[in-house]
Amino acid sequence: THPATVNSSPKPPRADENEGDASLDRNNGFIPSEWRFSFSLFSLDAVFYEVVCAEIKFGVFNNTNDDILKPSYDIEPLPMRIGHGFDIHRMAPIEEAGQPVVIGGVVVTHKDQKWTDAEGKYVEKGGIYETQLGVVAHSDGDVIYHSIVDAIFGALTLPDIGQVFQDTDPRWKGCDSSKFMEHAYEVMTGYGYKIGNIDVTLILERPKVASFKPAMKENIVSLLRTAPGRVNIKARTHERVDSVGELRSLSCHVVLTLERTGEIPLDS
Repeated sequence: THPATVNSSPKPPRADENEGDASLDRNNGFIPSEWRFSFSLFSLDAVFYEVVCAEIKFGVFNNTNDDILKPSYDIEPLPMRIGHGFDIHRMAPIEEAGQPVVIGGVVVTHKDQKWTDAEGKYVEKGGIYETQLGVVAHSDGDVIYHSIVDAIFGALTLPDIGQVFQDTDPRWKGCDSSKFMEHAYEVMTGYGYKIGNIDVTLILERPKVASFKPAMKENIVSLLRTAPGRVNIKARTHERVDSVGELRSLSCHVVLTLERTGEIPLDS
């Protein structure tokens, strides 16, 4: 289910000082009570999630943008294909973002961070505002999942994730990006491929994510039915440069290979 649980708190309380001790896995539906924060202003989005994301899982949406994943040209059965994916999202105070920082299907808990207020919304323009952070996005803003989906589509010479799951479409508002991963897996196997290997480079200044990486990796392995030895996640800062260095955004690069399974594609 969606992690949003309505209560009276206007924003999540501060996480434990031992930042990053507990990983919160959205795929398994485990969200500790201290991170069940108010989505009272976003209750309709939560309803959209429950209905729409279930429809994605069962393929109800196949009559819409899914057609662009079936191009008129042949996708040749090459032994191996290489894809690259990239994603970037703004970060903002949790009360502005309306949702937590979700990366690789894991809610990244953290203590208050020193976010640069470039527009002067909360403090003097360019000043530092200490706050819990969230990701500003149409869906849940999971940069790792979005980059992997984009890389899979790219390896198969298909349109990018933004064309398939458009950010103007209300069906994807607040959606759990694991559903996009599940669909990318179906597309990949439908064309007769499996994951060769995945190399993820996550770029963010804060919060720290080292302790969350094993859970992120486990989620990717599970969603794409692959093996731990085929998935790698690296994380680095941006040396306090630009919006990423000022904690106003986070980004991700993914390079992956697809291997031919030898199975005949479903549509052939």
